[in-house]
Amino acid sequence: HVQLVESGGGSVRAGGSLTLTCRASTWIHASCGVGWYRLRPGNERELVVTRNTGNNIAYGRDVNGRFTISQVYSDKFYLQMANLKTEDTGLYLCTASLDDNCNYLWGQGTQVTV
Repeated sequence: HVQLVESGGGSVRAGGSLTLTCRASTWIHASCGVGWYRLRPGNERELVVTRNTGNNIAYGRDVNGRFTISQVYSDKFYLQMANLKTEDTGLYLCTASLDDNCNYLWGQGTQVTV
């Protein structure tokens, strides 16, 4: 079964850090780009950070300098979050493609509570 699974969420105090992991059931096609998004209470899904094939990184609002997306390591990649704020609370979802047609999958998300 082809899928993505996020892990590493939890409860942390403001100013703390967490590292989220996105693990795929098979190799991730890094050339398609990967990303992290989040659902905050009362808001629509929003960009956290993406990394594309040229290693260009795009940040969402208010995370640049605090969040870092890793490169792809075969079947996984990470989101390092530092200096967390209460407004970072939400469900964090990863997206990536597991085929060379860049058909993106989404995980079920991991909850981060600050």
